[in-house]
Amino acid sequence: MDLVLRARRVLLDGEVRAASVAVAEGVVVEIGPLDSPRLAHVEVELPDEVVLLPGFVDTHVHVDDPGTDWEGFATATAAAAAGGITTLVDMPLDSVPVTTTVAALEAKRRSAQGNCHVDVAFWGGVVPGNVGALAPLADAGVRGFKCFLTDSGNPDFPRLRPGEFRAAMAEVADLGSVLLVHAESHRVIEASPPPRGTDYASFLRSRPDAAEEDAVALVIDAARDTGARVHVVHVSSANVLPALAAAKRAGVSITAETCPHYLAFTAEEVPDGGVEYAACPPIRTAANRDLLWAGLRDGTLDLVVSDHSPCAPDLKGDVDFGAVFGGISSLQVSPRATWTEASARGVGLAELSRWTSERPAALAGFTDRGRIAVGMRADLCAFDPDAEETVHAAALHHRHPVSPYDGVVLRGAVHGTWVAGAAVYARMGQPAGSVP
Repeated sequence: MDLVLRARRVLLDGEVRAASVAVAEGVVVEIGPLDSPRLAHVEVELPDEVVLLPGFVDTHVHVDDPGTDWEGFATATAAAAAGGITTLVDMPLDSVPVTTTVAALEAKRRSAQGNCHVDVAFWGGVVPGNVGALAPLADAGVRGFKCFLTDSGNPDFPRLRPGEFRAAMAEVADLGSVLLVHAESHRVIEASPPPRGTDYASFLRSRPDAAEEDAVALVIDAARDTGARVHVVHVSSANVLPALAAAKRAGVSITAETCPHYLAFTAEEVPDGGVEYAACPPIRTAANRDLLWAGLRDGTLDLVVSDHSPCAPDLKGDVDFGAVFGGISSLQVSPRATWTEASARGVGLAELSRWTSERPAALAGFTDRGRIAVGMRADLCAFDPDAEETVHAAALHHRHPVSPYDGVVLRGAVHGTWVAGAAVYARMGQPAGSVP
């Protein structure tokens, strides 16, 4: 064996129990009793307080590389490893060029080559006029496609109008792929008052619940008509949950995600000028947050991913919500932020892993990760669920130290991360032999 991990707490088939996990050539090859006699090049005994989990999978990450100084593959994947994330899927939006052609995808891959601490895959972009590029992108290995129904904020990545959206969805259906949709309605946002000043209520009014309701209705209708598999990204408004639930019951092939910032923060606690909380769609009320949690627990929402959307600090430096870049930097803390709120609501590690490992892996078409089982890739995370730590944004591995989580106490600590059996992160100060 290359590696044997022994732990008194391992998440296996939805239950936490003692086990040893043996790895050869990057794959879990045996799972047995804690004291199973096995020879291995590396043997690790985890502390009693640590649970061995599948590595987290984050399918909504903006690395913004090449072409910007907002984030890079080296920093993003170091942050991911420290957060227990073993696979991330990069969004096609804020790099230069945007990932709407095979040539742009290859530019992404060149930027990533030799700079990644964890596994990285890519979504392709859908913009007006590039439907013919989708099949070549699929052949080149993108995990699926992403589009916007309102302005993305990047003129190189325009929104799809309803007719274009339906045509793109039909093509995605023919390819047997999946279309990820930023589901905010352009017509609703265009008719809403623009944000201005330091008052967060102004930002909320500029992107009302109705924007998500209108867009999700279009997504459901188009998915029903085309038979495409569709995924709604970053649901922030609980008002769309009844429509999503009804569509699922009717057999529409639709899934949906939310993000830790919608599950952790509330509009009521955003301070005047708190532009580090600005996200599109926005963080909404405490009552809305409770309904999102209910939607997760009843299966209307399928998964939780970060939407790590960093930018240069100067774009977050103005306290005017009308001028700020809408995005939250959160990759390294995303699983812990979710666990902090989940555990406070009586949710266990099995549910956490389902939302943050198994279902994101399934969305991106990965059948070899997201669970600990014989034959699965040995993507693993040693996680202390009871530890508490204060986040210091300047100490995170993200390229820029701007985050609404700065100063927040989160539950959980990552002790070690392995990708295909190789150690990619080890917490400093651990007892000898606890991690490689």
